[in-house]
Amino acid sequence: MPLVTTKEMFKKAYEGGYAIGAFNVNNMEIIQGITEAAKEVNAPLILQVSAGARKYANHTYLMILVEAAAIDTQLPICLHLDHGDSFEICKACIDGGFTSVMIDGSHLPFEENIKLTKQVVDYAHDHGVVVEGELGRLAGVEDDINVSEEESSYTKPEEVEEFVARTGVDSLAVAIGTSHGAYKFKGEPELRFDILEEIARRLPGFPIVLHGASSVIPEFVEKINKYGGNMPGARGVPEDMLRKAARSAVCKINIDSDLRLAMTGTIREYLAQHPDHFDPRQYLRPAREAIKELVKHKLIHVLGCDGKA
Repeated sequence: MPLVTTKEMFKKAYEGGYAIGAFNVNNMEIIQGITEAAKEVNAPLILQVSAGARKYANHTYLMILVEAAAIDTQLPICLHLDHGDSFEICKACIDGGFTSVMIDGSHLPFEENIKLTKQVVDYAHDHGVVVEGELGRLAGVEDDINVSEEESSYTKPEEVEEFVARTGVDSLAVAIGTSHGAYKFKGEPELRFDILEEIARRLPGFPIVLHGASSVIPEFVEKINKYGGNMPGARGVPEDMLRKAARSAVCKINIDSDLRLAMTGTIREYLAQHPDHFDPRQYLRPAREAIKELVKHKLIHVLGCDGKA
């Protein structure tokens, strides 16, 4: 099956009250773990690549790995650029076969964000590619993203209608209290569902995106800490909050840190228990399986998109 855009995925998700999982990928084992899970539960997928992953793994390698996954699983898979920060990187991904791109102008003043986003939308739509924009800024650190709490800001609902109308974006990432990385909350976790509800009221039927939505599974944090790590206080978004978001206007939920924690925690545990092993296949196999089981759990119990491919 060829790679697809998110248009039909999001339409079905909005009407069905579930969300599509958007999982960040960096190498073959991560792609295999995610797509094997989706195949077992018959779920549509968004595989997304950050600028950092593209530098690390090379655009061509990632394209071919994702295309191989689509052929192997016969699932509807969208390949998405996560947090593109310039027209040039979005154009390169569009020209290179991506079916969706995000242009993140959230750090810019409102008018400049509109101008940059519109430039990407015009080029992408001419090439059959969909575009995600962003209003509001999430705090946290992930790859090249580093936004302090002081620099973060909630999405202003009164801006969303003008932004969507003037840019022509196909989906909108919003800031309602999630953050990038494994340290999301100092106190009790809280998402601003009142902001989300007002955005949905102003944009009826329009797909909303939630970034920074890993739950920071304690099992994997404990493994990392047990075998030499130091991650005190790491905590993510409670899964019941993500389920609530998935039943609303949120059609795409991004998950990255949970994948990293699952892979790293499993590899640390394996190498501690088998210190004489040096074949990468020996420790990457259980890491791939850990990602697969994590993704199956997310698809079924958090996103609700199992059986929707």
